Amino acid sequence: MKKDIHPEYHEVNVVMTDGTEFKTRTTWGSPGDTLRLDIDPKSHPAWTGVQRLMDTGGQVAKFNKRFASFGLKSS
Repeated sequence: MKKDIHPEYHEVNVVMTDGTEFKTRTTWGSPGDTLRLDIDPKSHPAWTGVQRLMDTGGQVAKFNKRFASFGLKSS
């Protein structure tokens, strides 16, 4: 390898969404930093298969109520 062209590779602590922790090596951050995950394989629907059902009717009604004053005005 060429010298002084590669980023520093060091150990960091990773905290999953459920609070479990593990150590890994990465070029992210500084040595000893803690990386807290917002989404991980234990909580993301792509891995768990559990989908959150969205209330699309409620979402549309909320949007229409919020932006009703921006509608087309009749002459």
